[in-house]
Amino acid sequence: MDSKGYSKWYPVLVMVVIQFVFATTNVLLKKVIDEGLNHLVFITYRLTVATIFLAPVAFFFERKSETKLTYSIIFYLFINGLLGASLTQYLFLLGIQYTSATFSCAFLNMVPVITFLMSLPFGLESVNFKTNGGRAKVIGTLVCVGGATLLTLYKGVPLFNSHPHLQGTTESIHAQSISIFLATKKARWTSGSLALVAGTILWSSWFLVQSKIGKRYPLQYSSTAIMMFFGAIQSFTLSLSIERDLSSWILKGKLEIFCILYAGIVGSGLGFVGMSWCVKKRGPVFSAAFSPLVQMIAALFDIPLLHEPLHLGSYLILGSLVVNSVVGSAIVVAGLYILLWGKNQEMQSSSEKGVLENRMVKVQDLESHPTVIACDSKDPPIYDS
Repeated sequence: MDSKGYSKWYPVLVMVVIQFVFATTNVLLKKVIDEGLNHLVFITYRLTVATIFLAPVAFFFERKSETKLTYSIIFYLFINGLLGASLTQYLFLLGIQYTSATFSCAFLNMVPVITFLMSLPFGLESVNFKTNGGRAKVIGTLVCVGGATLLTLYKGVPLFNSHPHLQGTTESIHAQSISIFLATKKARWTSGSLALVAGTILWSSWFLVQSKIGKRYPLQYSSTAIMMFFGAIQSFTLSLSIERDLSSWILKGKLEIFCILYAGIVGSGLGFVGMSWCVKKRGPVFSAAFSPLVQMIAALFDIPLLHEPLHLGSYLILGSLVVNSVVGSAIVVAGLYILLWGKNQEMQSSSEKGVLENRMVKVQDLESHPTVIACDSKDPPIYDS
C-alpha cells in the first residue's frame, strides 16, 4: 500500500486520538468536580487556556495566508462558540442536574444520527440505497446508535468489583438512591429533557457549521482560536449570570491546575483543531460518528484511577458522562466499522467516477480537434477527423 493508501486512514487515526483525549479529559473532570470545582468555572478556564495556546500557534503557522477574515466568518465562529463550547456544555450539565447522567448519555449518543439527518437537507451528505456504500452508512449509523443505547440503558452483572466489602449492600443502596432521586427530580425532569434535546441539536449543528467554516476559512488554528475566545467570553458571562461567588474562581491544588491546562491545551486546543480538519476532509457525519468511543475509552481509565466497577452491561459515573459496556462497546465498534467502510466505498466510487469523466472529456476534445498524422515531407499532411 502506497502513501496515498495510508493517507485515507489519517482522519480515522486523528479522530480516535481525539476521542482518547476527550475521554481522559472527562475522567480528570470528574475527579476535580468531585472535589468541588464549579462546572462553568472549569469551562471558562479551559477555553481561556485554549485561546492563549492557539493564538501564537495560529500567528506562526498561518500569518502568511491570504485568506481574509470577513465579518460573516467572525459571526459563524461566534455561533460555533455557542454550539461547540459554552452553551452546549452548559445545557448538558443542566440536563444531568435535572434528570440523570444515564438519561443524558442517551441523548449524547444520538449525535451521529442527528448530524446525519441534519446533513441531508443541506446537501452535506447523500444516501443512495442502490449502492453498497449508501446502505452501509445507514446500517452503520443505526448499529452504532443501538450499541450506544445498550451502553446507556442496560446494566448487567459486574465483571470487576472495586468495592467487594460493599457488595452485600449495593442493591439496597442503589434502590434507596433511585427512590430519593425520583422524589426530588421528578418536577424538573421535563426541563432537563428539553435542555438535553437542545444541547444535542446544538452539538450536532456544530459539525454542520464547522463544515461551512472549513470551506470558507480553511485555517484550523486561527478559526479554533477565535472560536475558543468567543466561547470563553460566553461561558464567563453565563457563569456570572448564574453564580456570582468569586471564591469559586480560585483554583485549589495542583490537580485542578493540571486538569485545566490539559483540557485547554490538548482537549479544546489541539482536539478541536484536529476535529475541524477531519470535518473538512471527510464531512460532519464522519467526525460525529466517533462520539460514542469516548465512553469506551474512559472506562479503561475509570477502573484503575477512579475504582469504578465494570459491568457486563454498563456502569455509570455521575457528572462525567462515562458509561461502559462490553457488549455495547463491541456493537459500537462494529457500527463504526460499517459506517467507515460505507464512506470509503463512496469515496472510491466518486474517485473512479471523476477519473472516468476526465477520460471522457479528453476523448471529446480529441474528437472535436482533428489530429495531424505524420507523413513523408513530399506528401501533403493527412488529417484524421
